[in-house]
Amino acid sequence: MFPEPESLKLIFDALAFAADMHRDQRRKNAEQAPYINHPIALAQILVREGRVTDPTVICAALLHDTIEDTVAEPMDIEQRFGPEICAIVLEVTDDKRLPQHERKRLQIEHSPVLSDAAKLVKLADKICNLRDVAESPPVGWTLERRQEYFDWAMAVVDGLRGVSPALELAFDQAYALRPRA
Repeated sequence: MFPEPESLKLIFDALAFAADMHRDQRRKNAEQAPYINHPIALAQILVREGRVTDPTVICAALLHDTIEDTVAEPMDIEQRFGPEICAIVLEVTDDKRLPQHERKRLQIEHSPVLSDAAKLVKLADKICNLRDVAESPPVGWTLERRQEYFDWAMAVVDGLRGVSPALELAFDQAYALRPRA
């Protein structure tokens, strides 16, 4: 079923906003791909592999890193896209004021209590990240660091299970790409 025109408009507005917010950012891999490719990949995973058609979830996926990694504020998201999308984005946003190990611990701790919509976004994010780390890891990441990332991602996703068998299978397949010594 093709989305309604209003839903399409909302999705494209979210894409344009995310592209603008991430315009000067690059991924940390050797290719230094434009960062916007990451949120687009999440939306594609949700639609193609998870069969997610909810425009709210797709918009949240496109916007999932804007508060965490750009100058965008929650008020910007809420005013442009509404409280529901903003709430999902906030659920998956790390507090960058905390040390990295604390943020990682909190992701594991909070994953079981996320809303279903946030769980879908988080699952797509972990699938995308595992594929990226397996195929084109960030520059300077050792084998051990990549393995640790895969194991940490599994601990996060263990708390997300039950929301989408299709995405959980895609995650398990991505986890099977775990680098080996």
